[in-house]
Amino acid sequence: MAFYVYIIRSVVDNTYYNGSTQHPVAHLQLHNQGQSLYTKSKVPWIWIYVEELPSKRDMLIREKKLKRGNAAYFHQLINGWPDTHSSGQPV
Repeated sequence: MAFYVYIIRSVVDNTYYNGSTQHPVAHLQLHNQGQSLYTKSKVPWIWIYVEELPSKRDMLIREKKLKRGNAAYFHQLINGWPDTHSSGQPV
């Protein structure tokens, strides 16, 4: 089974949120339905970045790195920084 980290952006105020999941499409739907405490006040959300990882351990390590990131780091990811595998599309 694949594991994913993702970055979404609020259409309302352009803030970013990142997280991890095994089901990124379903997870984005939950965010947009207001079922996440941290994102419900800023719906709708759109994909900015999705990265597939081979294991849960790798996913959690990568998510921790993303949580330390800021908007500048996210922009580097979006623009294809060499250490990434961004598809730019929902998985």
